Amino acid sequence: EVALRSGDARPMPAIGMGTAKLPVVPETTVKAVLEAVVVGYRHFDTASMYATERPLGEALEEAVRRGLLASREEVFVTSKLWCTQCHPHLVLPSLRESLQNLQMEYVDLYLIHWPISLKPGPAVFPVKREDAVPFDFAGVWRAMEECHRLGLAKAIGVSNFTTSHLHKLLAAATVPPAVNQVAEHNTTRSPSSTGLNIHWDSALAACGVQVEMNPVWQQRKLREYCAEKGIHVAAYSPLGGQNWSGDGNAVLDSEVLAEIAKARGKTVAQ
Repeated sequence: EVALRSGDARPMPAIGMGTAKLPVVPETTVKAVLEAVVVGYRHFDTASMYATERPLGEALEEAVRRGLLASREEVFVTSKLWCTQCHPHLVLPSLRESLQNLQMEYVDLYLIHWPISLKPGPAVFPVKREDAVPFDFAGVWRAMEECHRLGLAKAIGVSNFTTSHLHKLLAAATVPPAVNQVAEHNTTRSPSSTGLNIHWDSALAACGVQVEMNPVWQQRKLREYCAEKGIHVAAYSPLGGQNWSGDGNAVLDSEVLAEIAKARGKTVAQ
């Protein structure tokens, strides 16, 4: 577990289960979460954009009914504020909607999903350049702090923020972000000497944000900055995930990591 510096937040289990999957099949999510609880997972990550909040809540409620969990307090639940809700007056209503979907009184961690603000409206992905509007870092973070003050989010943080985004946010923060969740996103191998070729999603790249963290993209500068500021860095898909095409994995397919693993009698994942 990792201790978070936000008020009465409970420690965050070091390994969690993500629930982002397209297309969304609620029954599959419920089944997967229940199986994860059985094998010991106690940290679950969702987001309004994933459309998995409701099935996650249903699965955890069922786990309590079956006696797999003593209570909701046994699990650590993270959700996220989507870009179309990144406006000061929409933050609290968005969290309340997430809590209604989850059928919970609070989340353990609430994150700003991306440092991007889009015109208010239905959640869309990928984002469009023409929908982007200036991000009110101070106003949005004050609203996040209100969520924390009300006890609806035991800890608050950010996701996919670079050092420059964090600098802007910290200048306005009374309650600093407890976590910066950074993502492995759309990486592929190349025949180059580095073994990496990064392909950014065009819409997100147009908005100037995208961060990754895994063995072949280690984000040293970002990790050093966050350590200095007391912000815990959480890695999404540290084993590399897959490309959008689903035909490769920059980490698990790495020849260098395969050689290291073989020399030590381990799998690449280990």
